[in-house]
Amino acid sequence: MAKPVVTRLNGYAKHAGVTSNGESRPRITTNREGHPLATQLQASLDVIAHRGPDDSGVWINETEKVGLGHCRLSINDLSSAGRQPLHSSDGHVHVVVNGEIYDYDRLRYECETIHHYAFQGDSDSELVLALYQVFGAPGFFAHLRGEFAFVLYDDRPGSRRLIAARDRYGIKPLVYTRLGSSLLIASEAKAFLPFGWSPRWDVCAIADAGWMFDDRTLFRGVRKVLPGHYLETTEDGGVRQVQYWDAEYEDKTKPEIRTMDEMVAGVRERLVDSVRLRLRADVPVGIYLSGGIDSSAIAGIVTDLARKEHAKIGSEHTTGVTCFSVAFPEISGYDESQIAERTAEWLGVKTIKRTITEETLAENFEDAVFHCEHHHFDLNFVAKFALSTLPQEHGVKVVLTGEGADEHFAGYPYFFSEFLREADEALPDSHFSQNSSLRSQMFESAQREMKGIWQKGGATAYKNRPAVPSIAGPGAADMSDNLLAWHPSASLFAPWIQARQGSDDCRRTILNSYPKTVQAKMRTRWHPLHTSMYMWNKNSLANVLLSCLGDRTEMAHSVEARTPFLDHHLTEYVNRLPPSAKLRYTAETASDSGEVGPIWTKSSVALQSLNEKWILREAVHPYITDELYRRKKHPFLAPTRWGKDGPLYRKLKALLTRDAVEGLGFVSWTTIQDAMGIAWGEAADPKAFRLLLYCGAWVTLSQRMGVARADEADWELPALLAAFLPFAGGECRMNYVFAHTL
Repeated sequence: MAKPVVTRLNGYAKHAGVTSNGESRPRITTNREGHPLATQLQASLDVIAHRGPDDSGVWINETEKVGLGHCRLSINDLSSAGRQPLHSSDGHVHVVVNGEIYDYDRLRYECETIHHYAFQGDSDSELVLALYQVFGAPGFFAHLRGEFAFVLYDDRPGSRRLIAARDRYGIKPLVYTRLGSSLLIASEAKAFLPFGWSPRWDVCAIADAGWMFDDRTLFRGVRKVLPGHYLETTEDGGVRQVQYWDAEYEDKTKPEIRTMDEMVAGVRERLVDSVRLRLRADVPVGIYLSGGIDSSAIAGIVTDLARKEHAKIGSEHTTGVTCFSVAFPEISGYDESQIAERTAEWLGVKTIKRTITEETLAENFEDAVFHCEHHHFDLNFVAKFALSTLPQEHGVKVVLTGEGADEHFAGYPYFFSEFLREADEALPDSHFSQNSSLRSQMFESAQREMKGIWQKGGATAYKNRPAVPSIAGPGAADMSDNLLAWHPSASLFAPWIQARQGSDDCRRTILNSYPKTVQAKMRTRWHPLHTSMYMWNKNSLANVLLSCLGDRTEMAHSVEARTPFLDHHLTEYVNRLPPSAKLRYTAETASDSGEVGPIWTKSSVALQSLNEKWILREAVHPYITDELYRRKKHPFLAPTRWGKDGPLYRKLKALLTRDAVEGLGFVSWTTIQDAMGIAWGEAADPKAFRLLLYCGAWVTLSQRMGVARADEADWELPALLAAFLPFAGGECRMNYVFAHTL
């Protein structure tokens, strides 16, 4: 695990070359002393050293137009042979890799025996180098399984190219920007600062939510490599973003008929295989354990593999595994630590708990924001930031997590109404396929109940809005409202922002982010449930959950998280399952047992009558307690009601001064002032509290990264950017290339 940098520069004397020092692979040496480019690259690595504190390396090509830098978190092959950048035996192909490539043993065996590739070490990262040389691009992407971001440079005559790629779901971050005539690529935007990058706000991306729904970020001119895409440069200076993978779902017009037993077995087999592959490491492996079914299933499968198959858990031969969890003491509905402890006791595994208090959240808020580089509606990301200190403190570099299960097994309540919107023709004997009247009644009730939940949590519950032309099929516009539930209301923004935005509808930002081919599938081939799941996975999963609740908060503490539920061999199978295998009607509800939790209400009858993640529950039943098997989903959220004059009040009061807020240039000071007055105490307005969180994050970023005050000229930038930093499929010309990635 590590971080890379790619740079293209001119005007320096040669200080790089390929030499042999008797090791199994050539050493690429760079004279760093006095070399301006090497100094910049190393300074950039130092900024993100949290992503790889074990080692670092810099390489610059002979023309000094390309440089690679990498800071390493040693996971597989702890020897010097795993040091990056990695280089081909002929010294012409070079790569830096962040993340993990799974199925290592099989892929290595095939490369060695069939293709006669000679590996130089035991690092999984070398598979990127090997598979590229065996299959070329884009062919080698089909063989890459895991979470990764990498930059590869091929300087062979006639095939000179640079490829910067991101995994299928965007588990690992990768951003890029233009600086003069050069291109910079990095895991985090802050890594651009040593190159002279002067950050400015992309106020349009913030106001229209584009940072969540397309390839923009909060920063002007900084774009994301989209999940399942790669950037490619050619010898003549062209740059384009290319898609190599996308999710596909069952064709509702031609459903495949399978038995439930077959489908349950199919899910179980693929999930167990995914977990097994993610246990490979030369360091200890732990698990993030909550009170939910997802992480508990992972813990149960790991324990079962260790006991029955004597599977090695990372570097350790043990029948137990260390689990890490958080507790919100004495806060009704939010603390799941007791059920996590019962699960751990049932499994016979060790649990280490981090108690999250108001003081913990206040102390860690600014650091968490700085690492995430974007705002968030809840303090759960700060809790995750604090949780991630535990593995580091206990010598655990790798943790398995449950992210991705809700997204692929319909775990979120805003999926429910889309499930009810149409009958499921793949299972004609299912309850709602047999009773269309009940389905219609439940559909309308579920929509009302979901809006009530949004209002309870301080989100934006849209009412009586003009319809948006449905370019993406039934339910797409309604799902857009769900995706925008946590987008700040227009009143938060300065008057000039509101005037510029006018009557623009943010739902168009979402719907227009999908290619026309996908929109056609949404209209005609996919069930509305699957359309809504595709939308969520492309937007909130990639740009929020896998960022501030994933890589950014984990890697801030040098912890690599692995996500078995996002293994594409598993997800491609699950996506083809019928909707009624994921959601199942039941007369039993959580409210019957008195367990409502922080989001449900006693009146949420329709929503609680649907059993979310039904087929996952069946598949993992042997690995979890009956309590978890029957339990409704409780989302990982932090409380929104805190006392006035407490640690959080004092933190936000100190951050949100008039000078700081007005210094952003795009926020209404009056709105923040009003929100500060009603966001605290027993009668606190949760929506006002979330407005303070948004603005507190922006102030933190402006102060820590030196972001310039926004002005009206910034609004026009997105149109200008299209000329040189395109969306997928576009193309642009540059003279030089910088890149940096973790």
